[in-house]
Amino acid sequence: MARASAPPTPLATIARHMTPSPATIEANLSLAEAHRTMRRHGIRHLPVVAGGGLVGILSLRDLHLLETLRDVDPEKVTVDEAMTRSPYTVEPGAAVETVAQTLAENKWGSAVVVDGGKVVGMFTTTDALRFLARLLKAERLRAVRVRRLRRRRAGLSD
Repeated sequence: MARASAPPTPLATIARHMTPSPATIEANLSLAEAHRTMRRHGIRHLPVVAGGGLVGILSLRDLHLLETLRDVDPEKVTVDEAMTRSPYTVEPGAAVETVAQTLAENKWGSAVVVDGGKVVGMFTTTDALRFLARLLKAERLRAVRVRRLRRRRAGLSD
């Protein structure tokens, strides 16, 4: 009788590489308030909540586009009218590899990290690039150690 094998544990999970406790905005607030929040926190993606739950996402690109329209008053138009509904969400235990691949394939800039229906983090292209930089640094350091070991085994000095 064959045993069902458990799915492999991800090498890196989103929980370890996300931006925790992100700023959020209520859906009924103005675009101007959303823009102020983004500037204050230095962010480009803002999860939108209503009644404590995630209902959408608003990006800086969305805001810039809307602000160029003639009849849009950022003080009067609400986030609800401009947000993208049903944003890409992941759980904290999701594999970075899978999430990064999904972001790349769809040309999305972020994933909202949700746990038990609550927004607990954001994983953006910036987070992915920071992770990539750490991986490349670790690989470079590993390569240096391997070269030193090979030189020692060959009787050469460092």
